[in-house]
Amino acid sequence: MSISRRQFLGWMGAAGMTGATAATARAATQRQFSGYKDSKGVLHDITRCIGCRRCEAACNRVNDLPGPDQPFDDLTVLDRKRRTTSGAYTVVNRQDAGDDRSPRFIKDQCNHCLEPACASACFVNAFTKTPEGAVVYNADVCVGCRYCMIACPFEIPAYEYHKALDPRVMKCTLCHPRLLAGKLPGCVAACPTEALVFGRREELLAVARERVRAFPDRYVNHIYGEHEMGGTNWLYLSDTPFAQMGLREDLGTTPAPKLTSGALGAVPIVVGLWPVLLTGVYAINRRKEKIAAEEQAMAVERALGQANSEAEAKMADAMKKADEEKSAAVEREVKNALSAAAKAAENEKKENAAPSEKEA
Repeated sequence: MSISRRQFLGWMGAAGMTGATAATARAATQRQFSGYKDSKGVLHDITRCIGCRRCEAACNRVNDLPGPDQPFDDLTVLDRKRRTTSGAYTVVNRQDAGDDRSPRFIKDQCNHCLEPACASACFVNAFTKTPEGAVVYNADVCVGCRYCMIACPFEIPAYEYHKALDPRVMKCTLCHPRLLAGKLPGCVAACPTEALVFGRREELLAVARERVRAFPDRYVNHIYGEHEMGGTNWLYLSDTPFAQMGLREDLGTTPAPKLTSGALGAVPIVVGLWPVLLTGVYAINRRKEKIAAEEQAMAVERALGQANSEAEAKMADAMKKADEEKSAAVEREVKNALSAAAKAAENEKKENAAPSEKEA
């Protein structure tokens, strides 16, 4: 859709009036959401993880992601700390336990917060918390502002910087399509040691509490994700302090939307104008990209047409030259044949005349 400068400024003015009269912003809320009833999740027991990376391979396979630079059975990648990327929704990292015990392994991916920071920061509702527990993303409405990447306290969302025209924000979806089909997430199904357990969030919390109660010397007396940032659908158990496992312990228990409600509610005009401004800029950029793509396509088409015309002309010249050379060759052969025939006739005439001369 093409928009003029007058239309764009008009939209901004309308948004300013709307924002000035609004009491609160969409993301501003004083309500704390405790999660959908019967929502699903995953319990990651770090003590059982062996760092085999089969979860990574399964995630890659079920999500049809590009192949890794190094094979999944190459465990040398564990020598460096990694983070999720647009082509890797989950990664396993090796952490030093800080004692004589063997290293620990932790799987990083989207934690699927009960009240996602990415969703609260997104003004076009590109992120949605589903009743199944997953936080999913709609690329069709995303404007590429990447606020979600800044807002996420776990630094999970990744951007497709290598795509010029239609980049997306990529992250774990908890295999939401598989959940809807009654299947396990790919990583859970592939785990050989049951370090990953899938189920209803409340049941997973009960399982985790029972493990801590039954083995108090084995586990840290804390379930990471039960309350962090208002709670998550991905939960962790560990025998090592979570900070040593690379997880933040400074997040508190307040959900992200509640942290931003005061600031956003105090400046409603900014909240009203900013989405429209970015949407307008996005529309203009998309328009420019579309025009550039059309011009490029036309230029390619013209170049191909010119190349085809030149090729056809060269072919015609070559065929004409070949015909001329063929005609000249035939003419030479005919002349040579006639000359040879005339010479042969003359020789024969001389031979026939020779006996008569001898008799005379």
